[in-house]
Amino acid sequence: MNERSLFLRYLAQTSATPIALEIVQANGSWLTDRDGKSYLDLISGISVSSLGHGQPRIVEAIKTQSERYLHLMVYGELIQSPQVRLAEKLLATLPPKLDNIFFLNSGSEAIEGAMKLAKRYTGRPHLISCHKAYHGSSHGALSLGGTEAQKQAFRPLLPGIMQIHYGSFSDLRLIDEQVAAVFVETIQGEAGIVAACPSYFKALREACDRAGALLVLDEIQCGMGRSGTFWAFEQMGILPDVLVTAKALGAGLPLGAFIAPKAIMQCLSHDPILGHISTFGGHPLSCAAALAGLELMLEEQVVEQVAMKAEKFRKGLEGIRESHLRQQGLLMALELGSFERVQQVIQKLLAQGVFMDWFLNCDTALRLAPALTINNEDIDWACEQIREAAGFD
Repeated sequence: MNERSLFLRYLAQTSATPIALEIVQANGSWLTDRDGKSYLDLISGISVSSLGHGQPRIVEAIKTQSERYLHLMVYGELIQSPQVRLAEKLLATLPPKLDNIFFLNSGSEAIEGAMKLAKRYTGRPHLISCHKAYHGSSHGALSLGGTEAQKQAFRPLLPGIMQIHYGSFSDLRLIDEQVAAVFVETIQGEAGIVAACPSYFKALREACDRAGALLVLDEIQCGMGRSGTFWAFEQMGILPDVLVTAKALGAGLPLGAFIAPKAIMQCLSHDPILGHISTFGGHPLSCAAALAGLELMLEEQVVEQVAMKAEKFRKGLEGIRESHLRQQGLLMALELGSFERVQQVIQKLLAQGVFMDWFLNCDTALRLAPALTINNEDIDWACEQIREAAGFD
């Protein structure tokens, strides 16, 4: 039985029509299948492989750590150098107020931890999130999600959660003294790359302050340089109480985290003791990879190159009739108007050797989230192929 047959027989399926490419090698921005065909990867594992695939420095860090030790103990009990050094380096990218980090395995887990933190710290029962938001698919994260199509089959979900409209100033009046926290994606990802203006975020920050609610910013998809600044909230002129990150954080390995002031975070350590725990959170291999990736990003000024590459994509995709581009750095949505057209273009691109995707809560747009290290030649070729596949070149 071949690999495809085994995949379909033994692995739980997430859709009736998986892409089902059998990739045997990945290097830089390129994937290679079993037949030797190459694909330019324009989604980088949904914003995960921001430094490309097979980056030698990251691979070497993983090898080195694997020879020292793997899992030792549940998160938070033993001093593990990869965790400590990564925490120090990562927190240095943030304002001093955000000085404490809890490592987990994924974005969904980090959201779950932030939800518990908000309720424990404030003692309040309610949470607020946004329509069309996506925070993950675990039970609590799904409860925060803002699309009924994703939620209805799994109800009842967590009570006490209310949705507001992202970018709506008038909805901010709903933030009151019963709200523990407001969860907002700095840039809405699965909604199709939607960004509110800085004045909205300032008003949101003020509304949370008036009500005594925590402001939790989800930068799982838009953080770690993808927006053109290291953290997208830097462009909004505000500071969150809690920041959630994952995806690109692990440099290709599973890693998530929520970050808050120590004065807030320490409430998870007592009443009850071990108020939030994780067996594999902050796994030493993942932290070693993440540290190598973070050091590389900073030393090679990867984030500083995002704006130039984003502009090259913008110019390269101009002129595709009946479409428009929503763009925040190298996080892009090419709106094509219908799900049918999106699927047609995706299939054409696969045939041409380009790997692309769409959005959970916006099925009328193509997702572009290439490695931040993608080169100019590949950008030019990608734009040429997209224009051709869209049928208007």
